Amino acid sequence: MFERLRRAAGAALLVTAGLVPAVNTANASVTPGDGLALTPPMGFNNWNSTHCGAQFNEDMVKGIADIFVAKGLKDAGYQYVNLDDCWALPARDADGNLVPDPVRFPHGIKAVADYIHAKGLKFGIYTSAGTKTCNTAGFPGGLGHEQQDANLFASFGVDYLKYDNCNNQGVDAIQRYTAMRDALRNTGRPIVFSLCEWGQNKPWTWASSVGHLWRTTGDISDSYSSMLNIAKQNWALSQYSGPGHWNDPDMLEVGNGGMTPMEYQSHFSLWSIMAAPLLIGTDLRKATPNTFAMLSNRDVIAVDQDPLGVQATPLRTGGLDVFVKPLQNGDKAVLLFNETETTGRIATSAAELGLSRAP
Repeated sequence: MFERLRRAAGAALLVTAGLVPAVNTANASVTPGDGLALTPPMGFNNWNSTHCGAQFNEDMVKGIADIFVAKGLKDAGYQYVNLDDCWALPARDADGNLVPDPVRFPHGIKAVADYIHAKGLKFGIYTSAGTKTCNTAGFPGGLGHEQQDANLFASFGVDYLKYDNCNNQGVDAIQRYTAMRDALRNTGRPIVFSLCEWGQNKPWTWASSVGHLWRTTGDISDSYSSMLNIAKQNWALSQYSGPGHWNDPDMLEVGNGGMTPMEYQSHFSLWSIMAAPLLIGTDLRKATPNTFAMLSNRDVIAVDQDPLGVQATPLRTGGLDVFVKPLQNGDKAVLLFNETETTGRIATSAAELGLSRAP
């Protein structure tokens, strides 16, 4: 197979190259003990589009679940509808429990989780591995309350926990995140554990026994420069990723308006070739048909969700980039990415991609 393309600036093309005859590598992946997140989690998180704005409420969250079903995103593989910061009140109750904000969530969190579960979807929630979360309002964090909070989350019906890193009081990261891991396990409920440690203590070197995914970088913002900088940090870590333990370069910005459609296409293709979690970060109630088409591109999603679980290796970088990702059936996915501001030509060959000769 040979691709020779002239592409506009910021463009990415994702293709698959057949290896003939196909090699069955179904047994090559390592299956973690708890069987969770064997492919990168797919879903939605409100933070990139709402932060703590008033639009973040029960109606919005239920509306996202409705859209997942109505627009085919559930059928395309998206499962999790996740809350971020500001879902709780700034103080615990007399028993020390977190209290849902009655204005944002008048029927409580369990009612929202039940609604999402009734759609055949899964529900996620947020807190921080510190005394307070990241918002300046000072919502209570989980440090010192790990088992109490884990028990509460399990009673809500939580399937996914994003555990942030703010106000950590200088306590060792491994100690803080392991404490919540153990608390979640003690509940007996299967909960995907997302470590939002920002890559500060190189979680890729220790977190595979603690959580199912870990942030490799600081927060993404809705700009091409931010997306590209985060992608570069993440693509250097391919050796640490695999089924049940994923490098997480943060949530998707696709559809939020700060990049061109071609730049968003590059963003989505890069995250998919890197076997990254695909968590939609735009308010789908306002999304354009182009945004829905991009987010539901099943060929690209299939690359991200391939059961072999290999993060792509960069074969060539420096502006005109080539990435290759082995797939379970022996094929290889290839990303040709022009990260520059000028038109360029990217070429690769079957030999460079490691494909054997075939008729």
